[in-house]
Amino acid sequence: MKRKMQMALSLMLALVFVFVTACSSSNTEGGKNTTTPETTNATNEQPAEPITIRLATGNNPNWDDMQSDIGKFIKEKTGITIKPEFPVGGSSDDMFALMIASDEYPDLVVPGGSTNKMVDAGALLDLRPLIEEHAPNIKKVYGEYYNRLSYSKDDDAIYTLSLTGVGHTYFDSGSGFQLQHQVLEAAGYPEIKTVKDYEAAIKAYIEKNPTTADGQPNIGLSLNGGEWQILISVTNPAFIATGAPDNGEFFINEDTYEAIMHYQRPEEREYFRWLNHMNDIGLLDPESFIQKYDQYKAKIASGRVLGLIDQQWDYGQAENALKAKGKFSSTYARFPVTLNETYQDHSFHGTGYLPALGIGITKDAQDPVRLIKFLDYLASDEGQVLLNWGIEGKHYNVVDGKRVIPADLLEQKTNDNNTFTKTTGIGNYNLSARYGDGVKDPSGNYYTTTFPEQIQTTYSEEDKKTLAAYGATTYKDLWPSDDAFPERKYGAAWTLQFEASSQENVIFQKAQDIMKKRIPEAILAKPEDFDKVYDAFLKDLEDAGVAKMNAELTKLIKDRVELWSK
Repeated sequence: MKRKMQMALSLMLALVFVFVTACSSSNTEGGKNTTTPETTNATNEQPAEPITIRLATGNNPNWDDMQSDIGKFIKEKTGITIKPEFPVGGSSDDMFALMIASDEYPDLVVPGGSTNKMVDAGALLDLRPLIEEHAPNIKKVYGEYYNRLSYSKDDDAIYTLSLTGVGHTYFDSGSGFQLQHQVLEAAGYPEIKTVKDYEAAIKAYIEKNPTTADGQPNIGLSLNGGEWQILISVTNPAFIATGAPDNGEFFINEDTYEAIMHYQRPEEREYFRWLNHMNDIGLLDPESFIQKYDQYKAKIASGRVLGLIDQQWDYGQAENALKAKGKFSSTYARFPVTLNETYQDHSFHGTGYLPALGIGITKDAQDPVRLIKFLDYLASDEGQVLLNWGIEGKHYNVVDGKRVIPADLLEQKTNDNNTFTKTTGIGNYNLSARYGDGVKDPSGNYYTTTFPEQIQTTYSEEDKKTLAAYGATTYKDLWPSDDAFPERKYGAAWTLQFEASSQENVIFQKAQDIMKKRIPEAILAKPEDFDKVYDAFLKDLEDAGVAKMNAELTKLIKDRVELWSK
């Protein structure tokens, strides 16, 4: 049967593993929160015999080898020890390709962009029968969106459980264009709405402050363009700054569902022209397209990078290093910057529930029933509280019926999150269905620790001062409201992939190679040569056959709309 990937991970998520935080309350009676992981039996009791399961996924630098508080609790509660397998000397895709070639698999996998290849190889079990018989909590969490886990219009098997939160509400923004607080303060907290506003603030500061206090040269804007994050820091902002939502490498006409590569939009040429201008006037880091990720983070951690265009999850570790040193004025505020005021930032353009970053059980799993019960425990109310809040009395207390994180732990979580994650384990075991931010449990507590009041307690004094200057209480307040745009009936195109062996997939990979060559070339070109390079870029895409690829994605989009409308 010809399979079309309907819920695969975006290229971004395919290349890096990010455990997204989750939480829930435990089982309750009458809405009264009287239970904790220590006092409540799991809905699905696990067999007592200890076993070790292998989990293949992307890198997680904060993995704790189940020696954290949460890791030890899970091991004791379930009898299961997780042994992760991370990529060594290559990407996650390389790791999964080797598995497919050898036809040997671990128990659990988070295959990301290799999901379709794993399915085509027959490596993943259909989880639907296991869920129906053994996993009531998983089914409860997905609720009305359960059938969105179906692989495709033609194949209703569930090969992976989505790890994105169900019912998620965004209370804060970790995206946009970033500026150091000291840059904003020096400029008197000016309006930051367009790239011209953003550029002016950087330029004014660096003219007066060419070096840091310790004599290092300040950098106006650095882009994380030397590795795969070129998508996050360089090319994705081109469609966001020109009024389009995130559909990965494509732009989708919201009325007709016709797809084109987003670089083919004339508007985006002008965004890249602005980056070319930033390079020409010396405000762009000349190493933006050759630096490695560690070098990028080291520059940020030094405090000399005034501006970023990135996602907080990508630069967060470096910013945490600044916080740990008390350099809060060198940390970043976030803004929805557009090319000009005719555009709106569509970062929060609704998708409905969006299945992504799935975990699957392989055909070589030693005990699939026990594994689905393990994943069901993690999806239970007790499991959700444990995963995101931790253990009552150690990681949180209940005060007047509300869960509260002790001040010392909250300070560590906010300013030294790497240590917090590794020692507590909170955020390291979100391996199953979960609730998103803003969903409340029967006791009236939020399932996750991300909600307006809690977010505000994590802001530094610099954040609070900056937000107050712009009349906001959270960074999300600076973005268009959630109801500014109609919900996309197809979710997001970045969750779709072409068949691994298809001509369209070959074209896609070729187009990626072309982009990684031509976009840096255009940005670094002399301004008078920019259009020549960009024209050559578009011609290269045309010659590679992107029209055929665009047509196939259009079909996939329309198929999904039909599937999800049932």
